[in-house]
Amino acid sequence: MTSKKKNKIEEPAEAYEVTPKSELTSENLHPVLVQLLEKSIKEIEEGKTSTHEEVMKRFREKFPLQK
Repeated sequence: MTSKKKNKIEEPAEAYEVTPKSELTSENLHPVLVQLLEKSIKEIEEGKTSTHEEVMKRFREKFPLQK
């Protein structure tokens, strides 16, 4: 029971099939996801985003934490 082998962790022997990012194109993505990504990129380019600080300020105003 004091053997160090009992806690040994090994990677599974399965081979995972992943698509490299360079091969991932919009044809491989769901059409709704492509539309959402295009909309998000457009909003970023138009400056319709909020900083983390702004979002956290609104959150704290809406949900004040009890101390």
